Amino acid sequence: MAYHGKCIEIAMKHLDRFQPEKDSPEQFLEAAAASLQTLSPQKQAFIMEILSGCLEYRKLLTIVVDAFYVRDGRLCPRADYSLFEVLCYLAMFQLEDLGFQVFRDVVQAQPTHKACKFLRFLFNPLNLGSWIKDEWSLVYETSHVKENWIDPLMRWQPEIQELIDQLQGELTSQLSPPKSKTKVTEPKELSLTTPRPRAIPVPEPVPQVAETRPVPRSTYQPPKEQRLLEMTKRYDRWKAEELLLQANIKELRCAVPRSRGEPQLQDSKKKPRLRLPPRILKAQKLTFYVPNDNAPVKLNTAAILREGALYQRQVEKELQRVDRLVDGAGDFSEFLEWQRRMQAKDREEQLAAGEVRRLRGKLSHEEAALARQQVAREKRRMAELKKEETAERMQRCAERRLQEERSTKELVEQVMETQKNVRVAQTELRKGRRRIAQGVTEENRELLQRSAEAAKEEQRRRRALVSQLRALEFQPMRRGKLVDLTQTPGHGLEGEMSVVELRERLALLKETRRRQEEERRDQIIQGKRAKSQELRDTVEQVALCRAAMGRSAALRWEEKKARWAAAGAPSQDERVLELQRRIQEKAAERRARAAPGHVPAPRAMRPKQRAQLEAQRRLELERSRERWLRAQQPGCGPARRLGAA
Repeated sequence: MAYHGKCIEIAMKHLDRFQPEKDSPEQFLEAAAASLQTLSPQKQAFIMEILSGCLEYRKLLTIVVDAFYVRDGRLCPRADYSLFEVLCYLAMFQLEDLGFQVFRDVVQAQPTHKACKFLRFLFNPLNLGSWIKDEWSLVYETSHVKENWIDPLMRWQPEIQELIDQLQGELTSQLSPPKSKTKVTEPKELSLTTPRPRAIPVPEPVPQVAETRPVPRSTYQPPKEQRLLEMTKRYDRWKAEELLLQANIKELRCAVPRSRGEPQLQDSKKKPRLRLPPRILKAQKLTFYVPNDNAPVKLNTAAILREGALYQRQVEKELQRVDRLVDGAGDFSEFLEWQRRMQAKDREEQLAAGEVRRLRGKLSHEEAALARQQVAREKRRMAELKKEETAERMQRCAERRLQEERSTKELVEQVMETQKNVRVAQTELRKGRRRIAQGVTEENRELLQRSAEAAKEEQRRRRALVSQLRALEFQPMRRGKLVDLTQTPGHGLEGEMSVVELRERLALLKETRRRQEEERRDQIIQGKRAKSQELRDTVEQVALCRAAMGRSAALRWEEKKARWAAAGAPSQDERVLELQRRIQEKAAERRARAAPGHVPAPRAMRPKQRAQLEAQRRLELERSRERWLRAQQPGCGPARRLGAA
């Protein structure tokens, strides 16, 4: 046993040093044989047989050992990988040559729990007949796998199972604690008197609850006096808004600032028409229509309240201004007129400077286009040179590749001749092993028949025992228990009651909660209605203020347009004309370079075309000035745009 254990240990050490990615099997075996010169020839032959076999059938052994680590050997260390490979090789290829006695000595020389667990996994008939056979068939032919490896392992399975049971017994005897000689006290069940069942009491009648009077409907309705007060409040608010609108329309002439030469407006010719108030659809998400516009504007509660507060502050400021004018405050019309003239002059300078920047950018664009054309011509020339160099390199690479292919073919032919000789030797060895295996096959078949008969007898005995146990289970037994729902438990606790009384009390509690929820729901609905009415009043006030501000904004806009039309178009700047001339020259030069075969002479622009371009440029300047003024106007917000529409 020690002899085989030492040989297995030496073989494991050499297998641990083998690296498939770096080492060659032939060189590794030569190095191992050189290191084993100090041992006896018998040991050298046994160790070299194990090493060569493990390297030759490494794929088959790796499949079994990897599956063992995944399934049953999750707690085993990876350092024992070589041990499991050696055991698997001896069981698959050397069991018939060594004999069962030598194999048992080899297994007993290894750690008991590891060897027992691996052999139970390897010789499991379910594993051998299912996935192990399928995985090995992917490497070798199915018939070869079944005939040479699966069937011999199945024949050795009874003897290996006895060896596993023996190892398991040794392992259990090592782990079990020594038995104590002291006598253990055995408890006995007390013989108590069975109590008599209690008598079922007569159920008490459930008391009838008197019907309550329903709550009068007037409780959930507001009183008539409150409704009258609300109606009066809305009417007074509507009258106040009408008076405010009339005051804004018919305001005093002294409250309107104007220049000295401006004529007075005739009130009789510009009487605005009264328009209907907007229509309210919802309280939380409201929609109202702007006068003379079909597009609806949707506002939420916050927007309505915010806009109502804004218009209220504007009305207060307007009233304060009127009060100051009545008290004798001065007029700033001359200062405002001078301020408008200076602002118009500044705007003209800004527009001219903007046109200069735009033309400079266009000039830079033309110069960049000329530079890009020059760079493109240079890149095309460099690309042609690069293509010529690439063609020469590709030709040299093709010649080198053909030479390498010829040398590779010669090397492959030499390797194929060497492999043919190795395969012939392997075939002779397999034939000898097959002749030895056929002699043991008959003995294993007889052992399997005897074990099958013993298993059938054991199965028959177990079936008889199971049928007896099932007959005992189907005997009638009383398992029910009577329960009285009207009986009090009688534990002596405060507030004890039966199940029926508990159900009645729960029903009353549920009804009370339902009435409370209905009252709370009615209160919430009343609050929502009051809030909705307040929002409607705010929306009506906002619509009236928007209409008034829109009319005043439209009048101011018409006055400004009249002043702009009288002011005339601005004069053209000399810097703009100079930049336009340079841009035309650069564009002509770029077109000439783009079409080198056709270089047209530059034509002078006709007077009519020049006049059209000047008129179009002045129109664009006027439009841009109008947009800028409209953006700078302080009252030109959403309300002004809605009123102008």
